Amino acid sequence: MPRQNLVTKQRPLTCCRSAAPSLRRLFPPTSPLFELTTSGSSVPLLITSPPLPIMDAVAFSSAPNPSPMPFSSGSPSSRAHRLSLRGPRRRRQQLPALRSHPSAPTSTSHHDVVVVGAGIVGLSIARHLLLHTPLSVAVADAAVPCSGATGAGQGYVWMSHRTPGSDTWELAVRSKQLWEELAAEMDGLGGGGARDSLGWMKTGSLLVGRTSEELAKLEEKTKVLSQAGINAECLSASSLRALEPALSVGNDGGAMFLPEDRQIDAFQAVSLIEKTNSSFSPKGRYMALYNDPAMSLIRSEVTGRVEGVQTSKNILYGRKAVVVASGAWTRSLLHSFLGPNSTLDIPVKPRKGHLLVLEKFDKLKLNHGIMELGYVDHQGDNSNSLPLSSKSNEDEHDASSISMTATLNTKGHLVLGSSREFKGFSREVDKSILKSIWDRAGKFFPALNNVHLDIDENKEIRIGHRPYMPDGKPVIGFVPDLSNVLIATGHEGSGLALSLGTAEMVTDMILGNPGRVDFTPFSIENRFSG
Repeated sequence: MPRQNLVTKQRPLTCCRSAAPSLRRLFPPTSPLFELTTSGSSVPLLITSPPLPIMDAVAFSSAPNPSPMPFSSGSPSSRAHRLSLRGPRRRRQQLPALRSHPSAPTSTSHHDVVVVGAGIVGLSIARHLLLHTPLSVAVADAAVPCSGATGAGQGYVWMSHRTPGSDTWELAVRSKQLWEELAAEMDGLGGGGARDSLGWMKTGSLLVGRTSEELAKLEEKTKVLSQAGINAECLSASSLRALEPALSVGNDGGAMFLPEDRQIDAFQAVSLIEKTNSSFSPKGRYMALYNDPAMSLIRSEVTGRVEGVQTSKNILYGRKAVVVASGAWTRSLLHSFLGPNSTLDIPVKPRKGHLLVLEKFDKLKLNHGIMELGYVDHQGDNSNSLPLSSKSNEDEHDASSISMTATLNTKGHLVLGSSREFKGFSREVDKSILKSIWDRAGKFFPALNNVHLDIDENKEIRIGHRPYMPDGKPVIGFVPDLSNVLIATGHEGSGLALSLGTAEMVTDMILGNPGRVDFTPFSIENRFSG
């Protein structure tokens, strides 16, 4: 939105830092977001887009290595967008092509690594670099953390829907191990431990089916996972009733039970990672720039090497690497970065999903995280490595799908899903999808059929855009002909679960290390054709 079209027409307001918290009383969360920058002891304010809550804004000092200063001490869940009939829009403006001479933004800073994207993958990459190397990191995002796919998920750290021997298997195993280690570290600190800091729950998972055919599939899957070293058990309908009384699968169904699967809260996990990253700011090793979209890459006129990223307000030089971890927006961002003559086309596209959140829901008690087998069938997971140019038609797989997923989080909120559809970047709430999610859940939980759900009430609706890849596996690796630019995207609904392993992999790539997980299946090289 051009700033001259804004109501204030760029009229700056100024207040002292001590008055900043009171701004929330003057401007409700529905007000447009204010850009907060630092000038001495005053905070000039300028209205910008997109419309996000003011508590999500971050102020930065004008020092060469600024550190983030959040204007709210609220819980991370305060970032959750509560939707009634319309959702917040995550706006990405059209970006100019690669350039050698950037225009003059407000400031310039130098770092070892620049990460574009502050979802769980981008923030985890920054965290791993900060904790395990001496490198400095800057993160830039067009919005704020948890405003995209990260904040719209259910937080599964599961192996039940994985396939041993597939291209993503080792990455999933390693990522789960890293989450377990982080949870153990948090538990070792005392207090509320991993439950309070991560929303960590040792619920185990139930992958359920309602027919004899589905039960046969679950029995086979149990056998395969057990052979791969996963603690898995197949349960008959009667055994399942004893374990999860509220769940009904009929007489012919059953479930696969994985007691060691875990659940996590994305908002709490992101808050912990942000806290860890920000602890390196006073040392000059970390900078986070939110509501500051990447505009172009900066290349050396002499060598052609990418030297950094220009955002809408800053120039961020990256001495060692630039990492693009912008989820479903990566494809259009790369087109803008690389220009019209580039033949590289990574066919990641947004796969929209709805989740319905019922706060403090006491009409249904769940002991485990639950997912129907159909969810796995609709994932489109394909471990075969094939050129994808012929499979990236935007019109393919248009039909929406609904599969039952159900969890209770640490706050007692019932989270029901899940939908999948290709609707571009639409953030509109589809009431028919929500009704289908509720009706589908009622087939598995009869108690819900006695509960009236008014979709028009002020429920929390989570809408996100999973970064979908046609071959069902992420893209993690260097961009051909750009020796210091890496991509990390395409995790679809597994960004949270795979984030720590992805972060370790990207760090190893930057350092030139062989890595704990084979890089080859995720490489860009020879995987895509223009």
